[in-house]
Amino acid sequence: MTDEAAPVIAPFEERHRPNVIALWQACGLTRAWNDPDKDIDRKLSDPQGGFFVLLLGEKVIGSVMAGYDGHRGAIYYLSIDPEHQSAGLGRRLMEHCEDFLIGLGCPKINLFVRQGNEAVMKFYDELGYAPEKAVALGRRLIPDD
Repeated sequence: MTDEAAPVIAPFEERHRPNVIALWQACGLTRAWNDPDKDIDRKLSDPQGGFFVLLLGEKVIGSVMAGYDGHRGAIYYLSIDPEHQSAGLGRRLMEHCEDFLIGLGCPKINLFVRQGNEAVMKFYDELGYAPEKAVALGRRLIPDD
């Protein structure tokens, strides 16, 4: 990183929205069937979850959503600007989420990685996460289109 200041983790604020969505797009996290604005709106209605950004000065260079339903924690949209990847920032965001969830009494985190995304699988393996003998099932209840 070329800036002298260290990146800071902060709660998401509405002013971050366009930059977070641009980050998700740069990281290949958006999908045609998920409206990122609606995903943010839904997260902001979650009274127990956390939505964090990683700021370098005023620039959003990372983001992550963490949730807890009373049984398991979940992580979504972990993203680091491609120009800042491989500098330990993703690990830092994950550690922040783990601490946040432990503070809520969360005993375990579940997360999803799209099949074929070996770089992300390696990242999570290095953090101690492992595949489980479970199949993720899903059904869309409210279309985003």
